[in-house]
Amino acid sequence: MPATDHDTVRAALAGFGMTDDQLARLDRLPPRFATSLVWLMEHWPGRVALRIATGLQRIQVFDRAMTIAAQLFTSVFPILIMGAALFGANRVSSAISAVGTLPEDTQNLLDEVADGSDSATFGLLGVLVVLVSATSLSRAMIRAYDAVWMNGRSRTRLNQAWRWFVAVLALALAVAVTQKLVLLLQPLPPRDWWATAIVAVINVAIAALVPWFLLAGRVPLRWLMPGAVLYAIGLLLAHPISTRYLSASIELSAARFGAIGVAFTYLTYLYVIAWWLLATAVVGQVIATDEGAFGQVVRGRPREGKPAAPAPTLQSNADDH
Repeated sequence: MPATDHDTVRAALAGFGMTDDQLARLDRLPPRFATSLVWLMEHWPGRVALRIATGLQRIQVFDRAMTIAAQLFTSVFPILIMGAALFGANRVSSAISAVGTLPEDTQNLLDEVADGSDSATFGLLGVLVVLVSATSLSRAMIRAYDAVWMNGRSRTRLNQAWRWFVAVLALALAVAVTQKLVLLLQPLPPRDWWATAIVAVINVAIAALVPWFLLAGRVPLRWLMPGAVLYAIGLLLAHPISTRYLSASIELSAARFGAIGVAFTYLTYLYVIAWWLLATAVVGQVIATDEGAFGQVVRGRPREGKPAAPAPTLQSNADDH
């Protein structure tokens, strides 16, 4: 669609989701800039790139990633330690160290903590305290995905609280189960192929099923799949480098700062994971809501009673979640 005059340019950009404030700022720029922007928005790579950039700004990806990383650290690890007390220390300590090779001193400290905890330590009240505290992760993820999908702010309802418990337990279980499956499948021919495949499947499931479950199906599962697949692919490609870097960083941090250094190294690693999870969620949202052919394929045929895709937008102001 050629854009030749001022009104045509404004109408075209408004149709692509540019806000009135952005259009007013655009009026102060040379006309050729606006015309070039229209040309860019008419092509799939251009408009997707611009919407991804504004989407990342809209959700405040760096702040939200830090929040989720901190909640992962303070929610999932206590559940793993609780599992060590209830079901056996060796199972959970190996799952924690599988994220990155722990130094011997740190591993011994972790084993002492797990061995020193027994089922009596975690009575019914202790289990409830750990689980209730861990639900802060689920609530942080709900706020993040509400921002990604522009759902507004989800109401906190007690009849939906069971979803918070199930989601955080599923994440903790995924950490422990993934390591067990990798150890079982790694020797099978072709070597490492099955282990890599199961890790990729689990990562896709986490990135797609967890937000779908937490949002009570308000975002259809198929809309979440592009972001989930990108999330799994990114982790798969980065795994050789990240594992080596994390193990070396843990060794160095343990030697210099002791257990606190190991904790901060894990937190940094979780921050990168959380950032990538949110970034790919934004990319998936942009792809799924795009008016182009690929977006229509992702959304499928609209069904009666199902939520409509949020209108594509270039708005960069985040709501207060």
